[in-house]
Amino acid sequence: MNLINKPQLLDQLAASYALGSLRGGARRRFEALAQASLTVRTAGLLWQERMASLNELQAAQAPSENVWKRIQISLATQQQKAPGLAAEPGLLAQLRSSLRLWRGVGLAGALGTVAAVLVGVSQTGQWRNEAGALGTQVSQLQGQVSQLNGQLQAAPAIAYVAVLTDDKAAASLLATFDAKSGKLTLKRLGNFAEGADKSLQLWALPGQPKPGQSAGAPKSLGVLGSEAVIRLVADGAQVSQVPALAISLEPKGGVSGEAGPSGPVLFKGELIQTAL
Repeated sequence: MNLINKPQLLDQLAASYALGSLRGGARRRFEALAQASLTVRTAGLLWQERMASLNELQAAQAPSENVWKRIQISLATQQQKAPGLAAEPGLLAQLRSSLRLWRGVGLAGALGTVAAVLVGVSQTGQWRNEAGALGTQVSQLQGQVSQLNGQLQAAPAIAYVAVLTDDKAAASLLATFDAKSGKLTLKRLGNFAEGADKSLQLWALPGQPKPGQSAGAPKSLGVLGSEAVIRLVADGAQVSQVPALAISLEPKGGVSGEAGPSGPVLFKGELIQTAL
């Protein structure tokens, strides 16, 4: 399957992979595609980054045992009143599966599933009392969804992403640009250590020159610290004009951005605009 030509499907698979809902053979096939394709690997890493940011915003929550007890009692009562409904298999299992998605963005999906069940039940005219009991739980979920939506609005708006690889195409750094805050974030993916007397310096590589014009020089975007996650201030207008990023190994503290890199270029990667 050529996921590169199907961006919507790639987005869905990458999100499922990051959430952990992509399992079995499908998960193994996605991992194999990610190893072979930088585009697929970038989509997966971007969604993992997004899920990591949501975990920082939202504390883990789980439904109380009373919720499951009420659902079991309601199902048992309904099956005694209307045996025909017992032919609906796995309803409790479906509710459990849906409610497991309460953490992070899955909370909205769980609410949709529960709401759909309640609508179907109300149409039968037989579960109105039970739906009223569960409606209280849905109201509580709606409040949680509203709170989560507010947190999502404060989450980073990733406009550009790049996976910087070494000469063996191994991913070494993930770069994302947040258009709202003007922050360029780099997360180390490998175990490269530059040494106490060296620094890594980030460069914006020039695009292809127009006919009759000379090639531009790389522009320094900043010197990286030794932390696992580095955040640099960047101009959105400048970033939008950058086709690729590179990282060179320089003397401690970096070099002047006017002359370009003085040391070897260790990592580089295309900067991609994303609507994910």
